[in-house]
Parts: sequence; structure tokens; C-alpha cells
Amino acid sequence: MAKFIEGKVVEQHRWNERLLSLSVEADPIAFEAGQFTKLALPVEGEMLARAYSFVNTPHERPYEFYYNIVPEGALTLRLARLQPGDAVWLAPAAAGFLVLSEVPDARNLWMLATGTGIAPFLSILKSETAWTRYSRIVLVEAVRQAQELAYRDTIEQFKRERAGRFTSVQFVSREQAPGALCGRVPQAILDGRLEAAAGVELSAASSQVLLCGNPGMVTDSVHALAQRGMKKHRRRSPGHITVENYW
Repeated sequence: MAKFIEGKVVEQHRWNERLLSLSVEADPIAFEAGQFTKLALPVEGEMLARAYSFVNTPHERPYEFYYNIVPEGALTLRLARLQPGDAVWLAPAAAGFLVLSEVPDARNLWMLATGTGIAPFLSILKSETAWTRYSRIVLVEAVRQAQELAYRDTIEQFKRERAGRFTSVQFVSREQAPGALCGRVPQAILDGRLEAAAGVELSAASSQVLLCGNPGMVTDSVHALAQRGMKKHRRRSPGHITVENYW
């Protein structure tokens, strides 16, 4: 356990039967909005650890992590059983490049997520940096069923506080849901439905795009964006797309 610091569970919020948010008090961990750390539990004498993004900003406490129960997942099944006051361990350092310090300036910032991939974007949206650097911000959340659309109150708060600058678009792929688009995000990029729904330009001239979630969505969206003249951003070769697979 020397590689981890011990924390205490503050709250376990259950969004539905498989989606939960875990709040944890622990010693300070330095991180930038959009980064992740590892949560760990001792299992048979060893620490079982997995990476999870912070939902909170670097200045907020407790730490918050959004995760889904994987039926065959040894760690998530154990995390879901934790109660307030129980111990959970965290890696003392954060990692990840889905951070605005790595993203070029632009007029519009797009955040495209599937499932729990929305977590780092919530952290970024709660921070002031995004609002000082980008005129318009679009959050795209894609899920299979409407009951998987979490953090609705938080997103509505962004809409109120950043009226005229923030737009959210939801996709529900396996059922009809009021107010949500059907189908997959990559196809909606190709056919223009996403841009039309957001009312914000999506182009190489105006936009930076952050992608986080299912590797299939990430890969297909990168290909769809390439048809708009957009490419992956790298320090040595500036572009328009920053990605993190979240699976």
C-alpha cells in the first residue's frame, strides 16, 4: 500500500443499478482538471487498482469519481459495496493529457463523451480556464438508454450560469428519448446533425474537439472530423482533436 494514500468514503451516489459516483476524502493530490488518478482496494494481499477521472476541480473536496459496475470487474463490484466511512486507496499522483493546458486556443470548444467519459469534462467545465479561453462550449453526452444520462442538475446549472455560451447535446442510441438525438455521434458529425443541434460551428477554422469514452466512438469520430479538415493535436504538430479512450 506504500504506493497509495488511504482515503475515506464520504458518499456513494447511485444513479441507477450500474452507474455510481464515489466521493472520497483524502490527503491533497495535485492535478489539473481533466486528469485521472487510480482508485485501489486490497484484494488477496495485493492492491487492485484502476484509473478514474476526477469529477471535481482541483480546488473542490471531496474527490469525486464517476464509474460503472462491470459485471466481471473485480474492482468495480467491490467499489459499489463501499459505504460512508469505509477505506479506499488513491494513487498520490495524477496523470492524463485531456487537459486544457495541452489544447490550443479556438473560438469553440467541443467535448464529446460516451458514458462515464463525461467525468473529466465536468471537472473542466467547473474550472474557470475553459470560460476564459473559449467563447462557446458544447458538451455532447452519448449513452445507450436515457436513464444513463447522469449529472443533469449540474449540466442545467452550466446552462443557467453560462447562458449563451454553453450548449449540451444528448444522444440515446437504443431507445427514443425526448430532447435527445438518436444514433451515434460519428454519423451525426458526418451528416451535420450534431452541428445543427448545437447551433455552433464545428470546423478546423473555429474549433478544438476533446473526445473521451468508448474507443469505437473515439476512433470513428476522429475519422469523421478528418473529413472536416481536422487532425489529432500533438505538441510538435498542432491540430484540433485531443483524445482519451475510456473503457
